[in-house]
Amino acid sequence: MTTKELSPIAVAGVAAGMAISSQAQSATDLVGRLKSKDDDVRGDAWQQAGPAGAAAVGPVAALWTEADFEVARSAKRAVWNIVHHAGRPGAAKEAQAVEQALLPLLGHAEAAVRREAAWMLSEVGGNDSVEPLAKLLSDREVKDDARCALERLPGNKAIKALRDALKTAPEDFRYALAESLRKRGEKVQGYPSRKLVPTKA
Repeated sequence: MTTKELSPIAVAGVAAGMAISSQAQSATDLVGRLKSKDDDVRGDAWQQAGPAGAAAVGPVAALWTEADFEVARSAKRAVWNIVHHAGRPGAAKEAQAVEQALLPLLGHAEAAVRREAAWMLSEVGGNDSVEPLAKLLSDREVKDDARCALERLPGNKAIKALRDALKTAPEDFRYALAESLRKRGEKVQGYPSRKLVPTKA
C-alpha cells in the first residue's frame, strides 16, 4: 500500500512515526560519536548537535559524568547547543520539549549535573521550571545557581518563588534573594546589596 492509498490521518501518523524514529537514531548516533576517541569526530558531533532536539538531551547528559574528561566536556557542549538551538526565535515548541527533557536532571545525585541543568533551564525554561528550581533554593550546593536561574525565567511565577523563598531562607541567603528580586524590578525592604557595604582598605 502506498501513501496515496492511505487516509490523510494515516499519512500523518506514518510521518510522525518516521520523525520520532529518525530523532531516536540521531540521539543514538550522537552519543556514539561523542564517545569517540577521535577528537575530530567528537568535536564535529557536539558542534552539530543542535538539531538533535529533546530526544537527545537525556542520553547525552548521561555522559556528563563520564570518567573521560573530553567525552564529558563534549557532551555538555552538545546539550548546550541543543538548548541554544531550541531557544531560537519561533521555536517555542522545541524549547518546551527541551525544558521537559532537562527537568529530571535537577534531581541528579551529582551537584555538577544539577547546576548545569539549572543554567540550561534559565535559557529555555518557563513556568514548568519554577517549582523544581525553587526546591533547589534549599540545596546547599546549587542554591545560588537555582536562584540565578529563577532570576532569569520570564513571568510572575518565578518572581513569586523568589519572594516566597525570601520569607523562609536562612538569613545569610536572603541578601542574594533580595538582590535577584531587585533585578526583576521588585522593591524589597531590608537586605540591602552587599556590594554597597563599605570594606576596609
